[in-house]
Amino acid sequence: MPISGKPSGVITITTDFGHQGPFVGVMKGVILTRFPDAKIIDLTHEIVVHWPAEAGFWLARAFGYFPPGTVHVAVVDPGVGTSREIVIVSAQDHVFLAPDNGLLAPVVARHPDAEVIRLEGQRLARFGLHRPSATFHGRDIFAPLAAEIAAGRCQPADLGPPAGPIVPAWVDEPTVESSAVTGVVITIDHFGNLISNIDGTLVGRFRQPLVQAGNHTFPLLRTYGDAQPGDYLALVNSFGVLEIARAEQSAAEGLGLSRGAPIVVREGSRRN
Repeated sequence: MPISGKPSGVITITTDFGHQGPFVGVMKGVILTRFPDAKIIDLTHEIVVHWPAEAGFWLARAFGYFPPGTVHVAVVDPGVGTSREIVIVSAQDHVFLAPDNGLLAPVVARHPDAEVIRLEGQRLARFGLHRPSATFHGRDIFAPLAAEIAAGRCQPADLGPPAGPIVPAWVDEPTVESSAVTGVVITIDHFGNLISNIDGTLVGRFRQPLVQAGNHTFPLLRTYGDAQPGDYLALVNSFGVLEIARAEQSAAEGLGLSRGAPIVVREGSRRN
């Protein structure tokens, strides 16, 4: 699926690089060398290292806030330089480039009409890319291809053939049963909020939902200020997913929970 309208010129970058060292800056330099008018947005560089699941979670829920025609580059790539492949996904008039390691599985799952292209290495030469480093494909493959697509000089179909099934996500979708919904903590934000992969629509099936994690039970409230400082609560956050928070403190530190911890939502009474 080509970008149906004019490319927006916007490129987002998502990585696990952090901000120590020149890696993110060099990727931006490569993009601007090829496409000086690019508008580059750092979605996040604080993905937990080597965990594509977190990058895919955020990308699938954030890309809709960018204009149609945006190109999204996501590099969380523990298999860089190996036989792992690179995929280009087109969905909702956006284009995504990432390693085929489960990172883009959430985007494809949420948009069944997405089209997937598998990069053919021999096509890199036409863009002047001859000997990519074995350890920095963000600089040598992803950044230049993103620039070419964002500048309108390249379409995903120019990069390879349609792909079959991509590598599945590292984290399963929530389990939905008649009496409970079970998911996991997928990420922890700067405030120590434990953000799950449970969509708020799954919570709405309960009249009085109670949220359980780490042998604790939390009421579902509307916002952080509805709890007293230091109290724990659950809420559906601004990205439409369930999270566990602690008013004015860190839920992650207080509960000792981290990514992958199970979260269960059940019907219950607020007196529990």
